[in-house]
Order: sequence, then C-alpha cells, then structure tokens
Amino acid sequence: MPPALQGSLFDGAAATGLGALDTARRTVLGDGAWIDLLPGWLTGADALFDTLVRQVPWYAERRRMYDRVVSVPRLLCFYGEDDPLPDPMLAAAMTALSGWYAAELGEPFRTAGLCYYRDGRDSVAWHGDTIGRGGTEDTMVAILSLGAPRALLLRPRGGGGRTVRHALGHGDLIVMGGSCQRTWEHAIPKTNRPVGPRISVQFRPRGVR
Repeated sequence: MPPALQGSLFDGAAATGLGALDTARRTVLGDGAWIDLLPGWLTGADALFDTLVRQVPWYAERRRMYDRVVSVPRLLCFYGEDDPLPDPMLAAAMTALSGWYAAELGEPFRTAGLCYYRDGRDSVAWHGDTIGRGGTEDTMVAILSLGAPRALLLRPRGGGGRTVRHALGHGDLIVMGGSCQRTWEHAIPKTNRPVGPRISVQFRPRGVR
C-alpha cells in the first residue's frame, strides 16, 4: 500500500482549475531542445490526484530485459485518441495545451499516458520518447504532475554535460519541445527518502510514445 498523499499547503482550492499558460518560463537546453516550466498550473490538483487513483484502471507491466522478464517499477495506463479520459479536467488540460502550442507544434495533443509512482521505489530510467515520430522529428511532450513532488532529471543524450533537475508535483507542468526527445533524455530516479505518491500525465501528439 503506497503512503497517503500529504496535501500541499498551497493547493487548498475547492475546485480544480487551469492557470494561464503565458506565464510559463522557457529554458533553452541546447541542440534545438527546450523546456517550458509552469509551477502550480492546475489548482485543486490533490483532489484530481485522489480521483485518478480510484478511477483509473492501473496495471502493472512486465518487460523483457536481456535474459529475464522484470516488473516495470510504476503502474501505467494509456488513453489513445478515441478513449475518453478519466476526468474532464484532463480533457480541458489537453485542449488548453493544444491551443497554446498550436503555432509551434502544428497539431493537437491527442493521447494521454499516465504513470503512478507509488513511493520512492518506483521510477523511470533515462530515456526519450522516441517510439514513432519522436525519434526523427521535433515534437512536444507535456507532463502534468499530480501528488507529491518527485525529481525529474534531464541530461544530454548519451550522458555527459549538465543535468537539469526539477521537483514536480501538485499541479506543476513541464513541456519538453523541439529536439528534446531526440537529443536529451529524462528520468525519475529512485530515492531512499520518504516521499509520497505521484501521478504524471503525459500529453502527446499522434504517433509519439
């Protein structure tokens, strides 16, 4: 049983709502990659976290790693283009992101992948979203974080160079754009510190995983 979420003192809103995207802070990473960061974009995020924990049909995935099959250290759920999202606020977030980034992205966000990090033992290794068009084209992945903050790390692909670190949770938004999925990698590392549970919602365009 994952630890209960300790609500944010700054997220006491009675209802969920989205802030303005024009206050996002852009950081140019290099090699054509950039990130936009907007802390607290979603108010009432803790209530949405509780809803998703209960209503999303989470599943545990197992993958082959070399000569053995291992459990993926997080729970997952994927919503394709034709799947209704588990809460209207996620649909509103996707619509808002599609509208704001239309000029740069040139297409709407269409899918939502959800990851449930139950505690510090759950993680995701260094990777880029390069399955499909993300491996050859500039694209965007927008991540909405709910629940307790966890560190998201970014580094140039192949290691070396600087590592960028952001603690994301309680309604924070990060958008990775340009060549970020091809030229940079990101990860959520394991931690021995006591941390609460977190859900990340990854909005992607068609053909990007």
